[in-house]
Amino acid sequence: MLELLSSGLISVWLELSGVQIREQDAGELLIGSGIPGFVWDEKKMGGVDSPTNATLEEYLKALEAKGVRRENQGIWLQTTQGELLANHQGNIPRSAASITKVATSLAALSTWKLDHQFETLIAARGQVVGEVLEGDLVIVGGYDPLFVWEEAIALGNALNRLGIRRVTGNLVITGNFLMNGEDNGQKSGELLKQALNAQLWSAEITDTYNLMSRNAQKKLAAPATPKPQVAIAGQVLVSKEPPTETTPLIRHYSLPLVELLKLMNIHSSNTMAEILADALGGVQVVRKIAAEAAGVPPEQIQLINGSGLGEENRISPRAACGLFMAIQNYLRRDAAKPGNATAPLTLADLFPIAGTDGGTMEDRNIPAGSVVKTGTLWNVSALAGVLPTRDRGLVWFAILNGGGDDIWGFRDRQDQLLHQLLKQWGISPEPFPQITRNYPSNRELIEIGAPSRNELLWQRS
Repeated sequence: MLELLSSGLISVWLELSGVQIREQDAGELLIGSGIPGFVWDEKKMGGVDSPTNATLEEYLKALEAKGVRRENQGIWLQTTQGELLANHQGNIPRSAASITKVATSLAALSTWKLDHQFETLIAARGQVVGEVLEGDLVIVGGYDPLFVWEEAIALGNALNRLGIRRVTGNLVITGNFLMNGEDNGQKSGELLKQALNAQLWSAEITDTYNLMSRNAQKKLAAPATPKPQVAIAGQVLVSKEPPTETTPLIRHYSLPLVELLKLMNIHSSNTMAEILADALGGVQVVRKIAAEAAGVPPEQIQLINGSGLGEENRISPRAACGLFMAIQNYLRRDAAKPGNATAPLTLADLFPIAGTDGGTMEDRNIPAGSVVKTGTLWNVSALAGVLPTRDRGLVWFAILNGGGDDIWGFRDRQDQLLHQLLKQWGISPEPFPQITRNYPSNRELIEIGAPSRNELLWQRS
């Protein structure tokens, strides 16, 4: 059996992961120090790196000098090749805040394709006569986690392109439709009704429209975005089941999954994360998928939601690294699929890059080029991801701080620790292709409010 594994399955796995290795070495990896790109426990990794552990000890002493107890901290650092560099309570799950979104991201990638788009169906119950829909406008939601003002404005313009400007009946909301992240169907419907009719716009919607229009005009020969005019005379009604005898009008597609995950992680959107977790079947489904994909014991990932909001979301530092490495391995396997001619996607296509992105990277001094995820609660500060180095290659790390409310102090010392480690290991002279952003090839596809993501399904007879 071992011979079969060493000469076959493990070698194939390594090849898909982008690791070049002789067949006779595969069995050694299976029973030895670990498979590159996979997180093992400390016993299988052969102990820690003494210089790195010494740096970690200085870091912990500095925290203690500020009155923060070391037993409330968790840290794990390892190389892609499976060498454990430092470990402080790395197998103990602790409050990880928005590192939880890494688990949600992994579960989403394990369930849907990278280019998956959530669909919202717009239908008519009644007849279109001239510019008037004599009946109800029906919205069948499909868990789009980013259906915001821009998307609603583009949808209104799509209805206008069909020649519909008035609705005599009601706006019927069914399915899982969450406008601006509102989980209340009635509220979501009221917001959509307002957005579809420029005569009802608030200052916030007007500001959003003005920005959309300016961006459209920046394109060569592109006209300004029209103001939609879809006046709905009736009320907003929420229905558990889609109405019968409807005529499909428009199929609205969300941004592709890869772009949704990037926006969610850069801005650490709790709303988007929780919508995705619900779409996956709930938080326990997320937990199960993530733990299995990361190859860590399930007790090291304890979740109460998909966002990380709440101290009860607990992840071990080792598991946090495993989640990132599992995502990277998934992306490698996806790139190796036959017929995939696009540039391979990397972690940088899903998470913020230090020194490049805004959002949670603002006011941070994380070494440039690192791909990370931050996490913050009132008494928790977390940072995990991958640090590119000259001597150690890609170093996977997780720093989970707790036991104090000096969040900015935690953040500053996290950044300082990474810079100190980078000083030891050196700055890589060349960027690592494994963490270089390659997406997208079609800029229009990922624009929020892009008209092209509204497919017209109906035409006048």
